[in-house]
Order: sequence, then structure tokens, then C-alpha cells
Amino acid sequence: MKKYSIVVLMLISIATHGQLKMPKLSPTAKIIQHIGLTKVEIDYSRPSVKGRTIFGKSGLLAHNKAWRTGANNATKITFSEPVEVKGNIVNKGSYTLLSFPNRDASWEIKWYSYTSANWITYIDQKPLFAIKVPVIKRTNPLETLEMSFQDITLNSAKMIIEWERIKLEIPLKVQEQEKITKRINKELSGPSNSDYFQAALYFHETGADLAKALKFIQKVTKSDKALFFQVTREAMILSDLNRGEEAVKVAKRGLILAKKVGNNDFIWQNEKIIKKFQ
Repeated sequence: MKKYSIVVLMLISIATHGQLKMPKLSPTAKIIQHIGLTKVEIDYSRPSVKGRTIFGKSGLLAHNKAWRTGANNATKITFSEPVEVKGNIVNKGSYTLLSFPNRDASWEIKWYSYTSANWITYIDQKPLFAIKVPVIKRTNPLETLEMSFQDITLNSAKMIIEWERIKLEIPLKVQEQEKITKRINKELSGPSNSDYFQAALYFHETGADLAKALKFIQKVTKSDKALFFQVTREAMILSDLNRGEEAVKVAKRGLILAKKVGNNDFIWQNEKIIKKFQ
């Protein structure tokens, strides 16, 4: 029994430690590029020429046959925001593509929603869209497949695919103008009531600067639309500044608002301030 146990332990040890890790013939790579505020991420594998003919009838990749645009798994492209790909609007998310090398002056590239690392599963699927991409002939051959981004501006870039003597440029445009314009307009119009309230809350709760806390909260409570918790906060700050008469006046307003919404905690807080100074 003891010998049997030793054999079992040895077999377990071999199974655990016997998985030899070897480098991949086509190593994986990840590139990340920001175009404006949009993050574009590509995960792909990089095959090398290794003296072979790559494209064409006698090549590794025959004309008009689907290629995963990489090696090993399906190439994965992820957009953090909607992007326009050569006139096609692509929503935020992950995608893969199949390229069809052509002996003519352009390739067809089909785009799919990314659902599997197995590129074969996409061949019989209907693509989201397909684009024609002109082929640019490289002067010097490129040994290893490379994807990159060039001609980057605030709202556009070219996604580059290069291998052997082939270079493809896929134009990308980000859909951010409306969002950025709204953000600029908001920032230039000044802080919102929420910003002022949060600042007042910080200076009051930390005790860092009660005068600033009062200044910021009164920018909020000067409005007839101020909410019960905002008005109550002004009363609390005035109370801590020992400005009793003003604190009572504001607390009475806060009490009415708190009763309207039925918030007992704030009813109690306002009543406490009124009682303190009367």
C-alpha cells in the first residue's frame, strides 16, 4: 500500500510539472492606441515569412480565400466608443475581421462581432459589413506581420496592416465631436449646483474651511428649486459658524422642505438647529 501511494504521488507530480512551456511560432501581441478620447485595442498573433511565399496561387494564403488577419486565434479589435470604419458606423465593443487577399489592386475585409477566438466559426457567418482596401506595395519586404496606427489626429487615424510586400491602410474616425462639444460647453458655463454642493459638503464635513463651505452652498440654495438636503446643509454650516439668527431662518425653510418629502432625519436635523438658537 505504501509503494502504491508513492507511485500515485510520483504520477501526480509528473502530471503537474510535466507541461513544458514553449515559445509560440507566431507570438501574440497587443497594441493600444487612443484616437481622441476613444481607446482602440488590437490583440493578434504575428506570423513571419521564414522564406515562404505568402500570397498568391503558390503561397501560404491563396487569393480570395479567408485569412484570419493574423495567426493562431481570430484577431480581436476593441473600441471603447463608436467608430466609423471607412464609412461604416461601428458601435462600442469587440470585433474580428477576415481578410481576402486579392491579385487585384484591393483586398476585401469583412467585419464581424467578436464572439469566439476560433476564426473558423466566422467563415459561414454573415459579416456586419465589408470594405475594399487598396493594396500598397512595400519597397522592402516585412518579415513579421505588423499592425499599427499612423496619421493620428484628434478624431481620426489609419489602422495599418503590413506583411511581406503588402500594406493596407484602413481609415478610422471617432464619433466624439458632439460629446466633446457638450463637455466643453458645460465646463465653460461654470460649475453645476451638484459641483458646488459637493465642494460645500467636503469643506464642511472636514472642517477645512467653513466660510468656503457657506459660500458654495449658498450658490445652490439661492435658487427656489433648492432641495431639502441642500437647504439643511446651509443651516448646519451656519449653526457651526454660530450665526444663530441666520441658521434658524434657513432651518425653518429646510424643515418645510423636509416635511414635504417626509424625510424624518432632516426634519429632526432642522428642528435641532431651531431649538439650539431659540
